[in-house]
Amino acid sequence: MTPDIHPFDIVTYAVPFFILAMIAEMAWARRRAPEAYEPRDTWTSLALGLGSTVAGALTAGVVYAAAMALYQHRVATMPFAWWAWIACFVLDDFNYYWAHRTGHRIRWFWASHVNHHSSQHYNLSTALRQTWTGFFALSFVFRIWPALLGFHPAMLVTVGAVNLVYQFWIHTEAIGRMPRWFEAVFNTPSHHRVHHATNPVYLDRNYAGALIVWDRLFRTFQPELEGERIRYGIVRQLGTFGVMWSVFHEWAGMLKDFAVAPLRYKLAYLLREPGWSHDGSRDTSDRIRDRWREREDGTA
Repeated sequence: MTPDIHPFDIVTYAVPFFILAMIAEMAWARRRAPEAYEPRDTWTSLALGLGSTVAGALTAGVVYAAAMALYQHRVATMPFAWWAWIACFVLDDFNYYWAHRTGHRIRWFWASHVNHHSSQHYNLSTALRQTWTGFFALSFVFRIWPALLGFHPAMLVTVGAVNLVYQFWIHTEAIGRMPRWFEAVFNTPSHHRVHHATNPVYLDRNYAGALIVWDRLFRTFQPELEGERIRYGIVRQLGTFGVMWSVFHEWAGMLKDFAVAPLRYKLAYLLREPGWSHDGSRDTSDRIRDRWREREDGTA
């Protein structure tokens, strides 16, 4: 018999902390960094967060049912012991790294994730820019497969929520660097500022959720550099605070490319990296970085 266990909804309990932290950061920004907050941008972030919450509520049951279906075919049964919770968290964070990396390297998943990067500001409200279309993109498949190993779906949902709450505080410029030992193991504001940057040296780096060790292990780590001022947003900035355009612009562009592309290239416009084109007329992050390196080498 499968035990009747339900996930712990830590995100709901964290909402008061989110609100208080944003108020505190706004107070800091008024004195130290007035450009950190732009009212229209903040309202867009709040609207995106609300929409994501609604979308998640509408689809959570289906995702949980899918995880339970996998759990019925598990090869073992993990206990609800402390060590199993830690193992589940680490495994989920590993899965998050690959889901997040895929979300930047495959256009289909990028279309769902891009709204999180659409702000040209970096503050705690930016953390609320979560996907509306992750269910449609099937991003959840990266996170539920450990049910086959015997981790109860309630554990998977709970540790996933803990990971999400952890990532809230790293969306800030109010915190510089953490102690060296902490920076070596955990994702931090410094590491995540790099991830949100459009500077060529920073593109597609630091995919970590809670543990930066995955980026170090898989060679996608990039430290924040002194003298390299971060430019936030996406390579082709939206130029609008429109909520719907932020959510759906990449889906619209991708499907348009799919519709007009020659037959042999249609799937590539869905499954290749963002910026790829069959005629080479656009720039991927790799091409942007390569050109930057050539310029740097030429001036060295």
